[in-house]
Amino acid sequence: MYAIVEIAGRQYRVTENNHLVVNRLEAVEGSTIEFDKVLLIGGDKVKVGTPTVKGAKVTATVKEHGKGDKVLVFKKKRRKGYAKKNGFRHFHTLLKIDSIKA
Repeated sequence: MYAIVEIAGRQYRVTENNHLVVNRLEAVEGSTIEFDKVLLIGGDKVKVGTPTVKGAKVTATVKEHGKGDKVLVFKKKRRKGYAKKNGFRHFHTLLKIDSIKA
């Protein structure tokens, strides 16, 4: 059984007992979160929401918060002596999907 869930403005395909990396969520590590914006539930019989499936919930546990890999931004103008280097690390949250209820 799988589901398509909207989390923090993005859509993810989730299955039970899998891990998922999403944008940073305001939750404490070890806490349980319920997502009720379930757009589709698949498996033997597919349920498509209009726009969401009524009564469907996905529960997940927050495993950890972290940072992604560094993205380097480098700007240069040739023959002008201009070079600018900047780095950025994206914040993310690791979730473990506990259950999908239709």
